[in-house]
Amino acid sequence: MGEPLLRFPAESEIPENARVDTSKWAGRYLLGGEVRTWSGPTADVLSPVCLRDAAGSLKAAVVGKLAQLDGATSLEALSAAKAAWDGGAGPWATARVARRIGALEDFVSKMGAVREDVVRLLMWEIGKTRKDAESEFDRTVVYVRDTVEALKELDRTSSRFVLEQGFLGMVRRSPLGVVLCMGPFNYPLNETYTTLIPALVMGNSVVSKLPKLGALCHLPLLEALASCFPPGVVNVIAGDGPETVGPIMQSGDVDVLAFIGTSRVVNILKKQHPRPNRLRSITGLEAKNPAVVLPCADLDVAVRECVSGALSFNGQRCTGIKLVFVHESLADAFVDRFAAAVDALRAGMPWEAGAMLTPLPEPGKPAYLRSLVDDAVAHGAQIIGKGGGALETFFRPAVVYPITPSAKLWDTEQFGPVVPVAVYRDEAEIGAFMRTSAYGQQVALFGRDPRRVAGLIDALANQVARINLNSQCRRGPDTFPFTGRKDSAEGTLSVSDALRAFSIRTVVAASTSEENKELVSEIASRRLSTFLSTDFLF
Repeated sequence: MGEPLLRFPAESEIPENARVDTSKWAGRYLLGGEVRTWSGPTADVLSPVCLRDAAGSLKAAVVGKLAQLDGATSLEALSAAKAAWDGGAGPWATARVARRIGALEDFVSKMGAVREDVVRLLMWEIGKTRKDAESEFDRTVVYVRDTVEALKELDRTSSRFVLEQGFLGMVRRSPLGVVLCMGPFNYPLNETYTTLIPALVMGNSVVSKLPKLGALCHLPLLEALASCFPPGVVNVIAGDGPETVGPIMQSGDVDVLAFIGTSRVVNILKKQHPRPNRLRSITGLEAKNPAVVLPCADLDVAVRECVSGALSFNGQRCTGIKLVFVHESLADAFVDRFAAAVDALRAGMPWEAGAMLTPLPEPGKPAYLRSLVDDAVAHGAQIIGKGGGALETFFRPAVVYPITPSAKLWDTEQFGPVVPVAVYRDEAEIGAFMRTSAYGQQVALFGRDPRRVAGLIDALANQVARINLNSQCRRGPDTFPFTGRKDSAEGTLSVSDALRAFSIRTVVAASTSEENKELVSEIASRRLSTFLSTDFLF
């Protein structure tokens, strides 16, 4: 078994440009337009980064304190959102698009002031490298700005009348109501904002429940949210999920659930709602995205993209490559080169330049990953290369080969640095795998023969939501639709699709009598309605 090849630091070895003081945000949350400090119990947020004492012992660093709100307070946040919505009559819900866009532009202009704080919190709380943390923040800023542009275009196309079969009509999008947003730990800022921002800008009111891991990075942004949006329009809470989210769902006052996580948890949440027929859900869930290396593949490209696709952020991505199928004609050659590339990845602390492998934030994750590897070995696989070793929160990536259907890694999403490799003989095996899989997000195909690649595209187009050619699975660009089939997603998230997901088309229609034409013209020309309006400012 290979050595973990990681050295945890002593407190004195932490560079100044990585240190962060979280005391000013301890126990903070946002409710009814006010940033409050919780006077009840808080929880220590433990870092995946362990600190080494003088005796050489390791102990997880305490990053900060997170409020553990109770059910009554979470219901107070829901009441604030419900009051702001006011049955659809609230000032935010009825505001002109220009007003909402202005608030969003004000918010994104204030995000930059806390960029470094958010980046450092991402490093400490979830072990994300500085490069990846900066990328997550910057991508989120771009997403907000792209959302503004998409809404401007949507408003342009909606600000006109249509004439159909003797009826004059205007079709515009209107908000849905109160939204509960719940983001994941692996991209806690970006993924949360891909639901929070479109929900807000379309006129909904929001309660955002922070993830158990990756919550602190949101706290520096609370002041900006409070200053840019009307009271109650956005509320941010933290705490134990059953304690805080359970009462919110059981109230029946949530109109939309926006959740990124696992199908197991979202099914629990839905069952808590007393009127599930009225609950809209937009979800991003788990996946078991395969890579398929055809006999005609360029091995240099396949190895490079599979290493990045399987191990970026330690494999903790729903879009990550979770299983590699390699044709029998080049399986051994691929595995040798792939394992060598994985062994060459540098391990280190999140702030260290060039570090690709970092400690894992989920408690007990190294032991869980080791159990999956041991199960695969028990079913005939081997660990190729130096991987599989663990030290506290760190797990050295393990390449496990060959994987067979009897191993758990065949259909279990490992969500960590373990890369199972399977051998196939005929492309029909790939189609069979995807048809029986519980998931259907993406697949990555590596090959240069147009006929073979085209055949797999046609075989998989009705099984997954995205087929990547000679490149790893991924979410971006954010203008592309992001969704999945089966247990992988509900609804579609992209910049433009998200605006539609958090709204509903509403039409005002009238027969084309002269009286009706005059009525509609009078309303529009005198700007008597914010909905029935031909105004657009962009």
